[in-house]
Amino acid sequence: MSDDSSSRIATELRDWIATAPPGAKLPPTRQLVAAHGASPVTVQKALRTLVAQGLIESRPGVGTFVRAVRTARPNDYEWQTAALGSPNSRVASVPIALQSTANDVIALHSGYPDRDLLPERLVRAAFTRVARSDAVIGRPRAQGLPELQSWFAAELEAATPRGSTAPAPRDVVIIPGSQGGLSTTFRALVGAGQPLLMESPTYWGAILAAAQAGVVVVPVPSGFDGPDPDELSRAFEQTGARAFYAQPNFASPTGAQWSPDLVDRVLAIVRRQRAFLIEDDWAHDFGITAQSHPVAARDSSGHVVYIRSLSKSVSPAVRVAGLIARGPAHERILADTQAQSMYVSGVLQAVALDVVTQPAFASHLRRIRQQLADRRDLLITSLREHAPDTHLTAVPRGGLNLWVRLPDATDLDRVVQECKSAGVLVGAGDDWFPAEPTGKFLRLNYAGSNPGSFPDAARILARVLTAAQ
Repeated sequence: MSDDSSSRIATELRDWIATAPPGAKLPPTRQLVAAHGASPVTVQKALRTLVAQGLIESRPGVGTFVRAVRTARPNDYEWQTAALGSPNSRVASVPIALQSTANDVIALHSGYPDRDLLPERLVRAAFTRVARSDAVIGRPRAQGLPELQSWFAAELEAATPRGSTAPAPRDVVIIPGSQGGLSTTFRALVGAGQPLLMESPTYWGAILAAAQAGVVVVPVPSGFDGPDPDELSRAFEQTGARAFYAQPNFASPTGAQWSPDLVDRVLAIVRRQRAFLIEDDWAHDFGITAQSHPVAARDSSGHVVYIRSLSKSVSPAVRVAGLIARGPAHERILADTQAQSMYVSGVLQAVALDVVTQPAFASHLRRIRQQLADRRDLLITSLREHAPDTHLTAVPRGGLNLWVRLPDATDLDRVVQECKSAGVLVGAGDDWFPAEPTGKFLRLNYAGSNPGSFPDAARILARVLTAAQ
């Protein structure tokens, strides 16, 4: 029988349960089969549904009974206040970028691409193949699968100019997503109570990782062209910091991509300060009118620690990233990684390797470049036509979002809440500043579902902006 038959039986039994006393016994399966004209499998599926919903309980060898309703009593957790004490850092609630939505909501808030932009067929096929391999029972090395290490190293080697030393596979540590890599790097290379320079605005996850690691964040102004080198040099001098976290390619939220001249100047500053540049190349696969050019490819002396995630370009279910570091920094990062997670799932590593080494993956990336361009341009056109109060500094050459500024008199919290009430989710720009915001901003994702709704979203945003000023 179909799932509809199972749902129908469950609904009818639910109506009967609503009038039955607690502990009442349900008819045997054979009677339910006859009464509903269904197969035993379909009836059992309906019963499992009701068990999962807590409406009935099965007692083997006795029967199935209406479950008694238990009245929940308040629990006393006050003792934990004294046991835990004050938190070491204030960890914010779940950011809006991670919140799930209903199907009828226009989602411009997410930090992930829509399912239509993922290589779903490749991922499903990879899981099928890997399920038949030893990866499902073997324990991988702490550093990661050698073949996946080699792939990450080769990807960076392809961008390495002549005369520079390319990274070796042994320099790669496979980590469970870039978020874990940031936390590990901040702990291992910076340390609690020590200063960490960070672009402002920047990725909210890096701000969260810094807070959890207990490092002292020092913001460095950064716009669509990247950070101001003079401000960066001054921050190094004033703080004595030994690390700078940045996104040189298609930064979230600004969309900035560093020019070759800026790369040279930042590298010169980092080398002069004998410091690290922690490079987050999260959007490597999402170039639109430009390609990602990793700064790490131009560094041979271990000043750049490079992180590239596959979670957004392969699948959010495949949380795998590569971290490349050289020298003693590599050993410290590997030691911290082992202490935190021991190793990354061999199944996920094998799936990631299977997907990225398929010729069809390169074709997929070329295809989504045009799709991202179309979505980006549609959202920009919608804002310009229907929400002229939004200001876009520049069109991003890659990434997944627009960074738009609102009039200074805007009540940003009100805009976010009223847009949500009207069925549009947007990301408040305040979440992307490690210190006080320098203006009223929204981060709008153009890679989400249903791009055809962008004009409607822009109209709603315009109406809300008018009321919130």
